[in-house]
Amino acid sequence: MLRLATSSFMARSFSTLLFKAPPPAPSRRVVVTGMGAVTPFGVGVKRSWEALLDSQCAIQAVDALADSGLQCTIGGAVPRGEGIGAFRTKDWINLQKVRYQEPDFIAFTLAAAAEALKDSGWSPQSDEERERAVRWHLVGGVDNGADGKGVAIGAGTGNIQEVMDVGQLIREKKYRRVSPFFVTRFLTNLAAGHVSIEHGLKGPNHSCATACATGSHSIGDATNLVRHGYADVMVAGGSEGCLDAISVCAFLRAQALSTKATLMYRSCVLTACGRGKFNDRPQEASRPFDSQRDGFVMGEGAGIVVLEEYEHAKKRGAEIYAEVRGYGLSGDSNHITAPHESGDGARRAMQSAMTQSGLALSDVGYINAHATSTPLGDRAENTAVKKLFGIHASRLGVSSTKGAIGHLLGAAGAVEAIFSIKALRDNVMPPTLNLTETTEEFSLNYVPNQPQEKELRAVLSNSFGFGGTNASLLFTK
Repeated sequence: MLRLATSSFMARSFSTLLFKAPPPAPSRRVVVTGMGAVTPFGVGVKRSWEALLDSQCAIQAVDALADSGLQCTIGGAVPRGEGIGAFRTKDWINLQKVRYQEPDFIAFTLAAAAEALKDSGWSPQSDEERERAVRWHLVGGVDNGADGKGVAIGAGTGNIQEVMDVGQLIREKKYRRVSPFFVTRFLTNLAAGHVSIEHGLKGPNHSCATACATGSHSIGDATNLVRHGYADVMVAGGSEGCLDAISVCAFLRAQALSTKATLMYRSCVLTACGRGKFNDRPQEASRPFDSQRDGFVMGEGAGIVVLEEYEHAKKRGAEIYAEVRGYGLSGDSNHITAPHESGDGARRAMQSAMTQSGLALSDVGYINAHATSTPLGDRAENTAVKKLFGIHASRLGVSSTKGAIGHLLGAAGAVEAIFSIKALRDNVMPPTLNLTETTEEFSLNYVPNQPQEKELRAVLSNSFGFGGTNASLLFTK
């Protein structure tokens, strides 16, 4: 018995030494110190923000869809090639190192993360961080250098085309032609994994896939990890790279995309009724809040932010872009693809973010709406904003940047969070493009077609996804 008891004691002690959980930490302030983006406007936050304020639209005909026969052949594609601001995979993927070309959602992520980290002026490999790591290890602290620096990056769909291509090889019994890297090319958490490996981030390695709310959830989850002491720095955001015929057809069948044409027999393929109205005028297709809206336009890209504990950022003299004051989550519990027309889920997500922030409703001056240009979705979010803000709603600016770049799905929340922070910093609200006519229920200021200057103290960024998943982020100066 004595031997057993001693063994049990030793096992417990050994386990405690190996798996020491971080002690409870008080809630800490979390700030944004770096931002990076790849959007249909090109590579870089500055490029995208300037184009947005210039009321440009990046939606165009997509070459990869031209011969697909699909009702929708337009999208917000990231520009490729050798032009200024164009995306080149070779600039971000070391092919000699990885031996194969990564899918777009991973390549976009690596580019955006590199920009965000450079923008932050922080590197986990710095001499100061290494010295700090040694000190923390010696005293047994929670933040033990590289272990306190992590990633939280998600994607909505990953690499669907790769799955389809491999499926064809299997049907043809060409098993040996399936790449040994197949699995690592479609798992959505590999975007986070690559950033962790590339930059030596050994702390929390987190990835969520919550459809169109992925980017916002990733930033919110990362905020909580910093707030509660699991990390001092988190690289967070979302990515998407699925402008392919398979994905477009899937969303067409869900009746989610803009076509502006009668669909014979509910078919997503080209019929006698002709292609969608906006295939010939792609820059008019995404029109949030407009009376002629008929569905969203798919896009691609990535948005990444560097989140830091306030004292950590202050100590190293970092430029602070904004503070994350609130993170709200909710579920619609209504329908697999549609919100409730009351907008109750969206309202509760925003309310949760407001409650966490401790701010008054009157403190919020701008909302970057999820508004994807769908008839029901835009209406429900509009109702939610009016219900929550009440008499303060008339003083809000509410715009959707999807009119300019389309819906970036898993990257949308992160890219739009960056736009929200830029709006806060520059005291200017980006426009909702193609908003020419509204119905009576849309009675707020939707910043139609041109940016508007406004002194801002706090902004909200909304993201809602299939399955009824909702997220709202609140940023302050």
